[in-house]
Amino acid sequence: MADSLRSVLRTPAGPVTLAELDPRATPQAPGDKEHTRAAMAAEGRQLAELQERLYAEGATGGRRRVLLVLQGMDTSGKGGVVRHVVGVVQPPGVAYTAFRRPTPEEQAHGFLWRIRRALPAPGVLGVFDRSHYEDVLAGSVRGLVGPAVVERRLREIVRFERQLADDGVALVKVFLHLSPWEQKERLLARLDDSAKRWKFDPADLDDRALWPAYQRAYETVLGRTDTDAAPWYVVPSDRKWYRNWAVGRLLLETLADLDPRLPEPSYDLAEQRDRLIEEHPFS
Repeated sequence: MADSLRSVLRTPAGPVTLAELDPRATPQAPGDKEHTRAAMAAEGRQLAELQERLYAEGATGGRRRVLLVLQGMDTSGKGGVVRHVVGVVQPPGVAYTAFRRPTPEEQAHGFLWRIRRALPAPGVLGVFDRSHYEDVLAGSVRGLVGPAVVERRLREIVRFERQLADDGVALVKVFLHLSPWEQKERLLARLDDSAKRWKFDPADLDDRALWPAYQRAYETVLGRTDTDAAPWYVVPSDRKWYRNWAVGRLLLETLADLDPRLPEPSYDLAEQRDRLIEEHPFS
């Protein structure tokens, strides 16, 4: 039996070296681009069904939910994953949060304050477009916080995520692994397409200049915060079609393991059918 995609894409044990992981790889892809997209459509229907069951479970007292954390450099495809993968799930079952630069109110609290406020309710698939990891990544790369603060935050994150797992949250943390050459092509495509220029931010080039430092920061985060309770998955993201399929497959495997069940009705089914037939003959 083939290994699950989660086991294949799980962050390697020991020190993480992103340069050794191919961002154009397509491990376990069902085939070429067209075959993979077809498989993704079929698996999307399974994902939607499982999420509906989880939502029903949460609506009737269950505590379990799923949190998808998306991290990656600019243009790595966080928005694309949300659109093509999460978009197959019924909207009431999804809670999407895009974390940007902290507001003054958020800065007045601990860095996990705004994260706790955005956690999904029971039965819901939560999606974090960036996350609590930004306060480690950007903070360390840009020199906003010192090594001691970074170290403290990493320990806090591990404790926080363990608490989430104990409370019924299945965490799926995804690093969208992109090459600098592919990012350059995507940024150029934004500038060359008048319909996409609004997505371009000159600040993206500032972050691009810090690429090596960001890679080192991600290696630290992946190595220090990958746990069995909250695993990291490194998804090769130079090929958009593979990236989307892989994230969808990670979610599908996670929900299949949860195996949510539709709750049994608390009413007498035969009685309610009789009432509907007898008391509402006009229908």
